[in-house]
Amino acid sequence: MTHSMRSDTSTPHFRGDGGWRDTAGRYALLPLRIFLGVTFIYAGLDKLTDSAFMKDAGSGSIGNMMRAVRDSSAIPALVDLSLKSPVGFGYAIAFGELAVGIGTLLGVLARLAALGGALISLSLWLTVSWASDPYYYGNDLAYLMAWIPLVLAGAPLLSVDAALRSRRRQRREYR
Repeated sequence: MTHSMRSDTSTPHFRGDGGWRDTAGRYALLPLRIFLGVTFIYAGLDKLTDSAFMKDAGSGSIGNMMRAVRDSSAIPALVDLSLKSPVGFGYAIAFGELAVGIGTLLGVLARLAALGGALISLSLWLTVSWASDPYYYGNDLAYLMAWIPLVLAGAPLLSVDAALRSRRRQRREYR
């Protein structure tokens, strides 16, 4: 049996009218964007509303958590930096997660928001979850990998970025 390969690019898939496969391909990153956006908004709000978390010391505090992971982290100097002001670090992470989540969910500066999410996940992986054994038990590495497609692709559909891009394109066509 002989099989042939099509080398033309005029198939419906490449024109954008290829039916459900084309539609699924265009919307493929939307579930990831919603999941990461909602999760990071929730994580930021959870930190901000947890009275025990935003303290230098005590059960459940950011300070105690950072002291507990200091010797097992990949970059102890990063933990030491956070320990200079644990509450300030906690607020920075919480507000960073909120900004990343909102930007990702709404698609506002989506690539920048995704890069911020990747950097937050990387820093948490190198500090808090570094000692997870086996490594795949630590969720921060999985979050880091989940951000990469959004860093590369942004939010091309159902986003403020897409609406602004479309508006700019329409203005150029009317000139």
